[in-house]
Amino acid sequence: MAFLDKVFQAAVNVNASDIHVCPGEPFIVRRYGQLVKMKSTPLTMDQTRQLILEVLTKDQQDQLLTGHQLDFAIDREQVGRFRGSAMRHNRGFSAVFRRIPPDIPDLESLGLPPVAKTMLDNHQGLILVTGATGQGKSTTLAAMIDYLNTHRAHHILTVEDPIEFVHPIKKGIVNQRQLGKDTWSYANALKAALREDPDVIMIGELRDLETMSLAISAAETGHLVIGTLATSSGPKTVDRIIDAFPPEEQNQIRAMLSESLRAVITQRLIPGADNEGMQMAVEVLVGTLPMANLIRDGKTYQIPSMMQTAKNVGMQIMDDAILQLLQEKKINARSAQRHANDPKRFQAFVDKADKETD
Repeated sequence: MAFLDKVFQAAVNVNASDIHVCPGEPFIVRRYGQLVKMKSTPLTMDQTRQLILEVLTKDQQDQLLTGHQLDFAIDREQVGRFRGSAMRHNRGFSAVFRRIPPDIPDLESLGLPPVAKTMLDNHQGLILVTGATGQGKSTTLAAMIDYLNTHRAHHILTVEDPIEFVHPIKKGIVNQRQLGKDTWSYANALKAALREDPDVIMIGELRDLETMSLAISAAETGHLVIGTLATSSGPKTVDRIIDAFPPEEQNQIRAMLSESLRAVITQRLIPGADNEGMQMAVEVLVGTLPMANLIRDGKTYQIPSMMQTAKNVGMQIMDDAILQLLQEKKINARSAQRHANDPKRFQAFVDKADKETD
């Protein structure tokens, strides 16, 4: 048994989401959004290096030592599965391990609105899950794939870096490919995917221009494409995609994106009011015909207003989602204000909470 297995088990016992292994520090875990140092002695550079290498295969060790960074996934018997990211830096080696839940959660338990299932009824188009790092995007993708796998006899092809949740055989076929192991790049896998009879293509991250272009093309040609972007809102996601292309191609991309975009779900995890767990605030942009017209005409600055007035089709801005969590007493006023796009909107709630605690 690797020494880190004991650390992983301790992290699982306190329901931590991440484990940091860094020279000069004790083991550190992230619990409900906050970093907490464990009661262990600070690690030396040699100890950190040995601990990280101990959980890697020989090929992974070689990749880390020659490439200076590595993304990977590991299964630890009776402890669970973890996504790892190791790197070399000025003080040696460090690694972060993200705990992957043993079971794939369903859409409702994650806090996603009912419109999420409606989006998945589309047989073609582009669905994007966005948010900062650590906001649960991969878990939402897994829940979406599991929903489709449970209810549709589809061929689902995923491209991930690395594979996190392993999908069992249900109603459909799920073929999962891992970057660096099963394919060289997202773009390489996407080119091949169009010849592999997929109904659904899941892309771990639209991280470059070629991947974005291929994803939009696949969505246009009869496939349901689901992917992630590290953007903070629906409107910014649309701008990010369009701005990624050269100016002479942007009009064409606006037209293609307006036709193919079905939804953008933006997630933000907020510590719960009881400091036990996290609550997810969800912004939803739905690709309606009026929304498509705004995107095609380059009027993305009008998207937030449309999202506020189109609640009847399931659209929702982030601050409204945060306000709902606050009104349901799932989060406190200060957390709501800290995570809001418009903090001033929550000042009255903070003032009221302060008076009640005086």
